[in-house]
Amino acid sequence: MSALPKAMRTMRIIALPLARPKIPPDQGLKPHAVFNPNRMLIFYHFDLSQGNRDSIKSQDQSAIKRAVKWASTKAADLWAGFGKAPEGSWKLKTYELGERIVDRIDFEELALKGVDPSLGPSITHADITGQEANEVNVSEKQSPRETSRIPLIYPPSIYASLPPTGVNEVSHPSVVHLRTLLTSREPRHRRGFWMWMAIAPLTAPFILVPVIPNLPFFFCVWRSWSHYRAYRTSQYLSSLLDHDLITPEPSPALDQLYASYVPSLSNMESLRSPTAPPPKSATPLPVNASSTNHGCPPDDVTASPSQPSASNVHKTSERLLLTRKAIPHILQLFGLPQSSAADMYRAVEQVRGRLGGTSGR
Repeated sequence: MSALPKAMRTMRIIALPLARPKIPPDQGLKPHAVFNPNRMLIFYHFDLSQGNRDSIKSQDQSAIKRAVKWASTKAADLWAGFGKAPEGSWKLKTYELGERIVDRIDFEELALKGVDPSLGPSITHADITGQEANEVNVSEKQSPRETSRIPLIYPPSIYASLPPTGVNEVSHPSVVHLRTLLTSREPRHRRGFWMWMAIAPLTAPFILVPVIPNLPFFFCVWRSWSHYRAYRTSQYLSSLLDHDLITPEPSPALDQLYASYVPSLSNMESLRSPTAPPPKSATPLPVNASSTNHGCPPDDVTASPSQPSASNVHKTSERLLLTRKAIPHILQLFGLPQSSAADMYRAVEQVRGRLGGTSGR
């Protein structure tokens, strides 16, 4: 069963912590560094669509926005067609290569670029150049805070186990982490947008290659567009936080799920086995890194020829909070579509790679 009433499922942010912060922290890192091991690694599932407002907003969109949406849809359909091409064809090989490239893109970027701010609560939107923001009309009878409050769903015991940071202790740690993530990602995606836009013209000579389209050009355009979407979403979510429209909401059901699937030495072999059943009983969540159980790589990860050292596996397992086996149950808990699983699996694999574990990618 879903953890939320049906009326609230259209607007929510689900925080899924994947790894604990490094203890003791590395004092030499900047607080807003993009890859900061001192921060907890969290996958965010954003669902900010306001349902019945979608059709209204689609009619109010400008010609440019409609054209961009049409082009995006056509490009997605074209790419899906590549995946259905005959075996051994250049289209299928291009599709498989592209999917491997997507697996290497930061899961944070993929989550941000999947958000369409035009479908969320209407607030002030900043322009790409950082110029004066454009005001979006809101209801005169009700304030945005009354009509568009977005729950940030999180497992409470995971955040309760975090050591104090001494930064903005007034706000809840879930809100602090989200804001810190957005602060670190925004300049990265802005630079990525302009960088790939500048590289795109340099791929013009590839247009002379017969039969095959100018794939390097389309790749540069796609990367630039991806960074742009992530950048605008970072701005939008920061505005939601500034307007106090995102409020933390603990989920005991999610907490129980974490307790059932936290990596441990006792289920090491079951995690390696694709046919192993899920744990039958929940175990208490560890309070800090020193009292954690030691886990292992996920169940369906392809073994690497060169296995990591015991110390690396020990450190990786000590910080991991979630395995691949929990993802189907997360989808069921929140009533998420099966398509959401791909990004979650990708995030789990990337986190394991960042912590020094093996990866099946």
